[in-house]
Amino acid sequence: MSQTQIPQATSPLAMWLDYLANIHTSAIDLGLERVQTVADSANLTKPAPTVITVAGTNGKGSTCALMEAILLDAGYSVGVYSSPHLIRYNERVRVNGQDLPDEKHTQAFDFIEKQRGEVSLSFFEYATLAALRLFQTEKVDIVLLEVGLGGRLDATNVVEHDVSVITSLAVDHVDWLGDDINVIGFEKAGIYRSGKPAICGQPKAPATVAAHADDIGAELFQVEIQYDYQQTSENTWKWTHGSYDLEALPVPGLPLQNAATALMALATANLDLSDVNIVNGLKNAQLPGRMQVIHQQPTILLDVAHNPHSAQYLVERVTQQYPGQKIHTVVAMLHDKDIKATLEELSSIAAHWYPASLSGPRAASAQELSQHLPTSHAQYDSPVLAFEAALTQAGQEDVILVVGSFHTVGEVLEHWQNKGA
Repeated sequence: MSQTQIPQATSPLAMWLDYLANIHTSAIDLGLERVQTVADSANLTKPAPTVITVAGTNGKGSTCALMEAILLDAGYSVGVYSSPHLIRYNERVRVNGQDLPDEKHTQAFDFIEKQRGEVSLSFFEYATLAALRLFQTEKVDIVLLEVGLGGRLDATNVVEHDVSVITSLAVDHVDWLGDDINVIGFEKAGIYRSGKPAICGQPKAPATVAAHADDIGAELFQVEIQYDYQQTSENTWKWTHGSYDLEALPVPGLPLQNAATALMALATANLDLSDVNIVNGLKNAQLPGRMQVIHQQPTILLDVAHNPHSAQYLVERVTQQYPGQKIHTVVAMLHDKDIKATLEELSSIAAHWYPASLSGPRAASAQELSQHLPTSHAQYDSPVLAFEAALTQAGQEDVILVVGSFHTVGEVLEHWQNKGA
């Protein structure tokens, strides 16, 4: 689309998304100056009375989903911003657990287009500002804001937030954040605010996190120091903060580490929550693409794990839940991920591999993946073709695991839904 064809508030969402993808020179453009200018002029820096911002290598979506479920049970109106989406762009903005219709998104885009003037915005910056506008117009009580990349220079960091959360820290976006865990810690801690609660759910986090919190006078709550948790039986766990503890909590369907982090964040946010809200929220919380089962016999399991840290957790869960079952692993990844180490983690459970190519500038080819696999396998041009091959080869008692990227899971999930299976 040429620069002159600016969509209108009534234009189709697809037209807007195409426009946003083409108006800025780079897909990822770290730096806050441009987005801050527009956020200030549009009055979007405080989109709700309470804002909780969540950064981290893994677990951002899960932590937000857990907080969302607890807050909804308590009767709050909640907006969640997350990325990327699995199938539809609308998944990126949830209000009270629901996606919003296309026309609300196009109205928000139109508002940002009029506000930005000559300021150039990347796709993510534009999307973030539009999400803030939606939370403002929907008049939510609480916004849960998932950071896109890093923290310090991410577009979400223009918002005045009340609680800042780091869920986990590991090496992931090597091209953008490097492979030094101390640098990554500093970048993520860039969301911390002076005088405000700063949560860190990464055990033994790099020293840069606490150092930055100390430098700016943020109130740090570090797991295993200011708060802790432990699983007490197969179905229960306990959460502790100082002399306060919650016992016999139900184990959620999402990682316990993230549940503990979510509880600490909510505990510091000055909200009216009961133990019953917490129990119900833990039971209700779920997230597409995280240990998501879409079929039995064979079991079809979807997980967006795309780095060694998340793959390791996935392997533990699969080993527990499907002991002795044959795992057919459909995998496709982005080339800026640590492909070798991620596939090494997964190889302990994979009986058969189905490597596939993704499309797009950041995509890794099936050939690239195959270089890191223990034995040679057929290679597939897309996750859907790899998945269909796995379906023909898997027995009723086997598990087909689709893994490696949001793109991989999204393509297979959409294909499965379209089959009407």
